[in-house]
Amino acid sequence: MKVLTAVKRVVDYNVKVRVKADQSGVDIGNVKMSMNPFDEIATEAATRLKEAGKATEVVAVSCGVPQCQETLRTALAIGADRGVLVETDAELQPLAIAKLLKAVIDKEQPQLVILGKQAIDDDAGQTGQLLAALLDWPQATFASNIEIGDGSATVTREVDGGLEVITIRLPAIVTTDLRLNEPRYVTLPNIMKAKKKPVDTLKPADLGVDPSPRLKTLKVVEPAARKAGAIVPDVATLVQKLKSEAKVI
Repeated sequence: MKVLTAVKRVVDYNVKVRVKADQSGVDIGNVKMSMNPFDEIATEAATRLKEAGKATEVVAVSCGVPQCQETLRTALAIGADRGVLVETDAELQPLAIAKLLKAVIDKEQPQLVILGKQAIDDDAGQTGQLLAALLDWPQATFASNIEIGDGSATVTREVDGGLEVITIRLPAIVTTDLRLNEPRYVTLPNIMKAKKKPVDTLKPADLGVDPSPRLKTLKVVEPAARKAGAIVPDVATLVQKLKSEAKVI
């Protein structure tokens, strides 16, 4: 079974993002970038399936600027066998990424596709669902456990009411939640081995996909600063302020 995992290059989660002076977007100049944490979990899940003998090959795919190759090398260091970079300078939105991934999947013919449930930069949480729709494949989102059977996958999903266990036929799309696993620490020997693993570079035109954005960002602003809190002498004063000032009761 071939497993394909999608990885995205995002601003590192430890970095405090800044808005550009012209409010056109987030400033990523001289900012540390890394793999989207949910995609790291997806790559770890795919690698564990291979180590358990459930998968024979793991292919990591990334879409974006040439620097995304660094993200792919991280995926290869975790355990992916080879990488595919769809190189483009266009602003990629979820539908465009889903179309690019579909084109790669049509070429690679994997039996399982695992990707993060969302990216921490745009928090859209749409790519997995759009990809499943374009492929007309079953999907299991927000996975906290994956078990592979004979031509099927049993997935435990995290839903509002608790946990839901579903069985889907393969090929299928699975998106990962935080509690699926804890990604391994990438060691120096594995980083060195990753440099020797193959990475193919494609262009959207090679796949017959137009990645032009369909939505336009008008303005990006930082959240308003929170007002300072106040200490009240008693409960009666608190209730009065909640009624007259906060107007929440």
